[in-house]
Amino acid sequence: MKHTLRQIFHSGKFVVGFSIFMAVLLIVIIYPLIVTDAPLTIIGQGTFFSPGIYVNVYDSLSAPKYMLNLDNAAAKRIASKLSRDDRLAMQEWLVAAGVPPEEIEIDDTAQLLNLWETRYDPKVSIPGMTNAKRNYFIRLNNSLKGLLSTEGAIIATKDAATGALEEKGVIGQSDYVNVNQVANVRFLPLGTDNFGRDVLTELVTAARVSLQIGFVAGSIATLIGLTLGLLAGYIGGLVDDIIMFFTNLFTVIPGFVMLILISFSIGQERRGAVTVAVVIGFTSWVWTTRAVRAQVISLRHRDHVNLSKLSGHSIAHIILRDILPYIASYVVMALILQISSGILAEAGLSILGLGPRTTEVPTLGLMMNWAMIYQAHILGKWWAYFPVLVTIALITFSMNLMNTGLDQVFNPALRD
Repeated sequence: MKHTLRQIFHSGKFVVGFSIFMAVLLIVIIYPLIVTDAPLTIIGQGTFFSPGIYVNVYDSLSAPKYMLNLDNAAAKRIASKLSRDDRLAMQEWLVAAGVPPEEIEIDDTAQLLNLWETRYDPKVSIPGMTNAKRNYFIRLNNSLKGLLSTEGAIIATKDAATGALEEKGVIGQSDYVNVNQVANVRFLPLGTDNFGRDVLTELVTAARVSLQIGFVAGSIATLIGLTLGLLAGYIGGLVDDIIMFFTNLFTVIPGFVMLILISFSIGQERRGAVTVAVVIGFTSWVWTTRAVRAQVISLRHRDHVNLSKLSGHSIAHIILRDILPYIASYVVMALILQISSGILAEAGLSILGLGPRTTEVPTLGLMMNWAMIYQAHILGKWWAYFPVLVTIALITFSMNLMNTGLDQVFNPALRD
């Protein structure tokens, strides 16, 4: 046992993959202990905010956002809410609404906002405009209210007894303060998503939920595949024919298509994270069954198995004591691949809108789905989807590296 473990941890690929996976796992475990906010807490006012911004936690209560410790604070504050892309989008809407292009000066903030305030109407239907684009303009309009106001930002704290907000001071537009001295201010390294939620908190929670889905789905698929493969490979005969009939039947039907149909039939309200994981597990056991069966067939006529038969041991005893230990390493590798496949399957389902219901907790796939629905990739809001892609890639890449490292250790044909 010690020799086997020494071989495993001498495998460079396994060590690299294991290190990456453990780093992701530690972040997923430790970060919620530091930041206790719920993953779907709305911090902003429902718009994308770029990474590296300081945001007042009570902005959703109509307190103005502000940037701290920066030169030209007023200009920075305006730029944080009204980017170049936003100005171009406003120009697009105004032109579509009948405003002559020559009357629109996107670099003149005061003129642009005045024109927007007088002409914009969320009830106006612009031909060819999608619902996602219409919602974007509504959120943009809400975030621009009071943008040119010269009033200071109110600093408030919660009263320990009543829980009500009490004003502690006012920060003028041109004041400079230390961010550590301002109550209820958070630094958002990855900005906010289209709902104004902290992307980093959301990402860590989503990674934890996706890992849970992967472990549940992988465990179910591996257990089913292992059980059917052991029975078919050792008993053979009619049992093998029946098991392989259903295995071949599920092989012919595309697994992901079947997964889509089952998820759709369950319904949005009943699709929790565990439900999705179970569905993925019950549709992913086929290749594990075939692989385990092939391994068992090569073992069932070995001398130690024949000796166990002559000793009168039961089928269950022979399978569990004389065959299973010889394929244990293969089962572990299959489990790792099934977990990785489960995470990818959930991401694919969620992108199609068939993942877990959105009112509970986020998953990596749901974050991608939200980013696509609100056109983050078109609007250039890379922080809404790129960290999700990197996280999925790191998790699946690390698990595949671990699997390759274990294969090099336990497969004699691949040893140096």
